[in-house]
Amino acid sequence: MLMINVGSKNDVKVEAVRQTIRQYPFLNPFLIRSLDVSSRVSPQPKSLQEIVTGAKNRAQDAFILSPCDYSFGIESGLMSVPETKTGYMDMCICAVHDGLDYHLGMSCGFEPPVEVVRLAIEKGLDLDQATKAIGMTNIEKIGHREGIIGLLTKKRVTRKDYTMQSVRMAMIQLENSELYS
Repeated sequence: MLMINVGSKNDVKVEAVRQTIRQYPFLNPFLIRSLDVSSRVSPQPKSLQEIVTGAKNRAQDAFILSPCDYSFGIESGLMSVPETKTGYMDMCICAVHDGLDYHLGMSCGFEPPVEVVRLAIEKGLDLDQATKAIGMTNIEKIGHREGIIGLLTKKRVTRKDYTMQSVRMAMIQLENSELYS
């Protein structure tokens, strides 16, 4: 049985990994362990580099903290996108670590509301705080539930959905390793 570590205590991230890897026979059967590790980046990443670094840090620390076959680090954040209304889009990176290499995947991206981005960039709020501050929700940690994307799409796409997408994209490299060596 494979041991899979997830570098997060966020149930949405853990469940996204669990549901996704069930679809990959070479990873089954498996046990998942959720570990509280830091991304070692800002609470609200504001660049693609910072998001990738946070995901890799989570995967690395989860791998080191407890013996496993694979570790998953997931980090969401804002990245600069030209010609958008705010200058930014939110997206998710998954880093899978096998002890030697990192295998990265990215989710779809979406543009948060103008005032949410302004509060994140100018005031340093994370998207959970900014979403609550403008009255979109009264939930303290919307990112541990449907996420801001769930609010904006009326749950047509949730945080778990877009996290699963990033995990699937990272799995491309593991499933087709002969093409990535």
